Amino acid sequence: AINLFAYWNSDKAVLRMANAQPIGPNDAPRLFQMTKAMAARAGIPMPALYVIHDDQPNAFATGRNPENAAVAVNTGLLNLMDERQVAGVVAHELAHIRNRDTLIMTVTATIAGAIGMLAQFGAIFGMARDSEGRPANPIAGILIMILAPIAAMIVQMAISRAREYEADRIGAGIVGDPNALADALESLEAGVSRTHSQWAENHPAAAHLCIVNPLAGTGTDNLFSTHPKTANRVAALRAMAAAARPGAPMPAAAAARPAAAGPRNPWAR
Repeated sequence: AINLFAYWNSDKAVLRMANAQPIGPNDAPRLFQMTKAMAARAGIPMPALYVIHDDQPNAFATGRNPENAAVAVNTGLLNLMDERQVAGVVAHELAHIRNRDTLIMTVTATIAGAIGMLAQFGAIFGMARDSEGRPANPIAGILIMILAPIAAMIVQMAISRAREYEADRIGAGIVGDPNALADALESLEAGVSRTHSQWAENHPAAAHLCIVNPLAGTGTDNLFSTHPKTANRVAALRAMAAAARPGAPMPAAAAARPAAAGPRNPWAR
């Protein structure tokens, strides 16, 4: 029952957690058209768009498949970044949708929870007992209860880190400008370090969905980190840009650039 609920309703649950508000083409026309154009380049349907009224710059994608996907961006991101960087962030989230990472992370999170429950059942009901009916090795049972959920959590976080690197690579191809995403990640890292996200702190289980870790923590690629170190992601993207053939025209996806006149973020409403 838990798995079925997670498969069908996890996207709705996380959007409610973040108090995300749906937006359409009349609410944020430039953001909507940008997302629609890049979704077409990625070969996926246009996802539903949401905005989260949060000063921390961040974004995430959710949904069980490309046909039922959503991209949510914080107002802090729209206020901080120019159009080129926003395009890089959106492309990264579209890459997650195209790669079905949102489903993968839902499944791994659910399995991690199931492993924890099974470990507790196994410890309670499956321990060997002596001739008098007492547990033969209660210490082993306690260790199973503690270590099995931790092992499942480590696997979940490792998968999350690996999918972030892949989404960076695919997203850079969608936007056509690896440096746009690299610049965005550097801006996000600086912005997150200065601004707390109350909804993420209230719901830390959803932190792995965001493009950068919305929670305060260590900045290294350790076992308990849900995100790779931002400097490592930026270095990989810079290497992609440097490896591009000199003088080669950028794909059409790189067309998004800051407006020459008018508000800095004309699509943010």
